Amino acid sequence: MTETLILAAILIPCLVIAIVFHEVAHGWTALALGDPTAKEQRRLSLNPIRHVDPVGTLIVPGALALFGGPVFGWAKPVPVRKNRLDNPRYGMMAVAAAGPGTNLVLAAIGAVVLGLVAASLVAPPAGAMEWLLTGLNYFIVINIFLALFNLLPIPPFDGSHIVEGLLPRSMAAQYARLQQVGMFLLIALIAITWAFPGSGVIENVVLPPVEWLREKYLALALWVAGG
Repeated sequence: MTETLILAAILIPCLVIAIVFHEVAHGWTALALGDPTAKEQRRLSLNPIRHVDPVGTLIVPGALALFGGPVFGWAKPVPVRKNRLDNPRYGMMAVAAAGPGTNLVLAAIGAVVLGLVAASLVAPPAGAMEWLLTGLNYFIVINIFLALFNLLPIPPFDGSHIVEGLLPRSMAAQYARLQQVGMFLLIALIAITWAFPGSGVIENVVLPPVEWLREKYLALALWVAGG
């Protein structure tokens, strides 16, 4: 029980940091490209409370954990008004890419810190040091997963905005209509993953690249550690 509580105390801050920086990155990028909506609504803060979505951050993850489903959720999206961007088409692509990009940068920072901590060890890790190393490993994986999961080309994920910007204008207009049913697609994805845990919907699509990237980040950590 104690180990479970410690693990939760490690995972929750890692997840909160990853999600908050992800959302704030969207807002700051939008502001830099001409849309001050997030700033006007005070969403450029790193205060986690400003980004909590009662359903996506609390109810859905809690229910999935309670009933034994795969646990994931989402924060309150930072508001971005496409028509206020200097270049709506490509600006929206940059805003969408900023979130996952920030998570990959956070994973790299985690890898560097992991390498520095490992280099400072004079004995096998134990106690608090062992939990610190565990936390850094989880921090890297959570940020990689959040980045790649959000790059899925399914509305309302960031990947859908990037795909929309890459498509010819006629096709982009049709693809954009999927945004109207984006939440239903997300709920359907959660339901399929929960109802059919052996289907491997998420595992087969996201986990292989997550594991590949994780190996690259651990190689960075090893390099920093001098090994």
